[in-house]
Amino acid sequence: MLKRLINLFTGAKDSSKSTVYKNSDHNLSSEKVSQAALKVIQRLADSNHQAYLVGGGVRDVLLDGDPKDFDVATDATPEQVRRLFRNSRIVGRRFRIVHVRFGREIIEVTTFRSDHTGEEDQKLSSRSEDGMLLRDNVFGDIESDARRRDFTVNALYFSPITNEIFDFTGGVNDINDKTLRIIGDPQTRFKEDPVRMLRAVRFSAKLGFTIESKTAAPIKSLAPAITQVSSARLWDESLKLFMSGYSLPIFHKLEEFGLFAQLFPGSAEQVQARASFRVFFENAMANTDTRIRSGKRVTPAFIYAVLLWPEIEARIETLKTEKLTPAEATHQAYQQVLSRQCQFISIPKRFSTTMREIWDLQARLPRRAGQRAFRIMEHPRFRAAYDFLLLREQSGEDHQGLGQWWTDFQNANDVNREKMANEQHSRGRNNSNSRRRPRRKSPSNSPDVN
Repeated sequence: MLKRLINLFTGAKDSSKSTVYKNSDHNLSSEKVSQAALKVIQRLADSNHQAYLVGGGVRDVLLDGDPKDFDVATDATPEQVRRLFRNSRIVGRRFRIVHVRFGREIIEVTTFRSDHTGEEDQKLSSRSEDGMLLRDNVFGDIESDARRRDFTVNALYFSPITNEIFDFTGGVNDINDKTLRIIGDPQTRFKEDPVRMLRAVRFSAKLGFTIESKTAAPIKSLAPAITQVSSARLWDESLKLFMSGYSLPIFHKLEEFGLFAQLFPGSAEQVQARASFRVFFENAMANTDTRIRSGKRVTPAFIYAVLLWPEIEARIETLKTEKLTPAEATHQAYQQVLSRQCQFISIPKRFSTTMREIWDLQARLPRRAGQRAFRIMEHPRFRAAYDFLLLREQSGEDHQGLGQWWTDFQNANDVNREKMANEQHSRGRNNSNSRRRPRRKSPSNSPDVN
């Protein structure tokens, strides 16, 4: 009890410049917080450390949402946190944090950060020539930590011990006003970490918030800075963009701010050239959002197969003009497009392999005569390829009823499936015969003209 009182006294001192919302002023209570996060906060408090729930978990509960992640901020250093929790490890070099594991749940614990001022700080932080933070491990107090966070709505600190919220940046008012506002000078903060531009788009679309005008102003001109971010990190961020259940409104905002063209330059060119590709994207994202919100499984490979398809199609047609066979053109198109895309976003091989299979099946689906139809339907990627085909038809492509044929084939019984496949086989033979040239008589059967 004495340790807790000491900790609360220390916390009150550090929180003196904040707006404090008492238990009666908000709807956030310990009952809505992960038990694992509460255990972390309690153990830190018992060891005379300040500890608060911070970030999206606080924001989402205040919005009556259902947060999936709960992060903890503390004055304990990563090494001190590591010593308190055997089930933890320090991760990251640019931004050192601690992951405390409770079964499958991971609680992310960050040490209060501060601005980079003195000479000593240069050893713990560094920036690129463009102002991007390469390392950020200067520690501080709760107030300086709040000023270092990205948006006001993510800079709220909740103490489950006292049920108080500490607000240093006006985050509660911005939540009430449904406004997304960056903390500090927008241009400087976006240059520090260009991913904040993607986060602005994602939070705005997901929460239904308006991006405050000064926050939005520099995004379009700074969009090219996204290419400075590592391709591995952009893979993780892209999953949050397209696998969150809000990919359609996020896509529209990415286009609005010029960010989509930085992430997918090849396909962005094709979308501008052909309106049906935008419809293709929009249908795919709307369907993906519906599936995710319904709790159905969605693989990143499918949405990435969609996102790169316009560039794949264009590249295949270009390569065909170089007198390559369709198979050669297709293979080279896959190689070239994926290689180019991985310069921006690193796609793990297990997903790029699935993407290739979905694309390959687009050429096989029309060839459904005889046993081919059964072999195609047994392919592990058939369902994804079939859905992909339906999206292409919905976007205006004419495949002469191919999607409906495969729908009927799946719904038919074994007898009718055999009949449908045989009909395709007979039709193929008749078409082949009608196209066949008359056989020339062999010289032995030709009349003797001598």
